[in-house]
Amino acid sequence: MHHSDPKKREAVDLALACYKHCFGMATTHCLVVGGAHAEPRHLTLMLACSEICRTMAHLLLMDSPHARHLASECIEICEACAADCERIGGMEDCVAACRACAKACAALP
Repeated sequence: MHHSDPKKREAVDLALACYKHCFGMATTHCLVVGGAHAEPRHLTLMLACSEICRTMAHLLLMDSPHARHLASECIEICEACAADCERIGGMEDCVAACRACAKACAALP
C-alpha cells in the first residue's frame, strides 16, 4: 500500500479484518450454531457490516474522496453489528473487530 497516512493504513487493515471476521462468522459459525445466531436480522446485519467494511477498504486504497462520506455509515453499521453480536454472545472476536474498525474510521481525517 502506498499510503503515507498511518490512519488510512490502519483503517484499511482494520476494515479488511472486520470484513473477514463478519463474513466468516456469519457464513460459518452463526449458521452452525443456529438459534439467535442464524436469525435473518442478525445475519443480514453481519453481512451488511462485512460489505461496508470491504467497500470502505477499497475506497481508501484508491484514495477516493468518497471514503470520507462512507466512513460515517461504516461506523454506524460496525457499532450496530458489534452490539448485536455482543447481545447474542459467543462472538467476541467479531465484536472486537467491529469496534476497532469503527474507531479507525472515526479517526480518519
